[in-house]
Amino acid sequence: MGNYKLIALDLDGTLLTEEKTISEENRAALLEAQDAGISVIFSTGRGVQNVQQYIEELQLTSPIVTVNGGEVWKQPGELHVRHTLDAALVRRMHTLAKQYDTWFWGYSVNELYNKERWLPDEETDARQWLKFGYYTENAESLGAIREELNSWGLLELTNSHPCNIEVNPRGVTKASGVRAVCTMLGIEMSQVVAMGDSLNDESMIREAGLGIAMGNAQEAVKRFADTVTLTNEEHGVAHAIRKYALV
Repeated sequence: MGNYKLIALDLDGTLLTEEKTISEENRAALLEAQDAGISVIFSTGRGVQNVQQYIEELQLTSPIVTVNGGEVWKQPGELHVRHTLDAALVRRMHTLAKQYDTWFWGYSVNELYNKERWLPDEETDARQWLKFGYYTENAESLGAIREELNSWGLLELTNSHPCNIEVNPRGVTKASGVRAVCTMLGIEMSQVVAMGDSLNDESMIREAGLGIAMGNAQEAVKRFADTVTLTNEEHGVAHAIRKYALV
């Protein structure tokens, strides 16, 4: 058995198939890891309300990192820490989305809003915001939005797809979330295996003891990962767990 004590998993494009299910192979490997005393956690860009079905399916009681580190949960239903975006910044990001006519969304503490269902400014100000996102296949527009957001110097920018931008407060990343979990569990980042497929996984893949890119990952992710496993359709999570953690 190796010295790994924690497996941190992205969901979409990593643990989940394209049909948004957990394969039997992946499920079995996660159970094997838990039986070996290794903690398994989700570290996802999704809000906690959109991971509940998978927590219940796997009967996990471990910590959870959601909205790219915006929330860290001690266990399902018990919040450890929350990092929010200033509502004034959310309004500015919303204005930018309208300017470039992109799809956009925002996670508040309790709800997900998007281009089809947004809020007046006064209601925006009344919410606690965790993450904002843009999607457009217009590379020029995406680049211009990224440049403008970067110029504010207040935000952490990543993506979960080559055509999107995901926005958290500066310094809030999946790595910051996983570090918080490590502190709770009394372990080091060197004892973590982290797996993902997109740039919002970069921070935890770089900081983990073993950072693994999926076979279907963005090429940039494959370049900075320690190794590359099979794709999410080929049960890449199970393959990596058995090859690197259960040895």
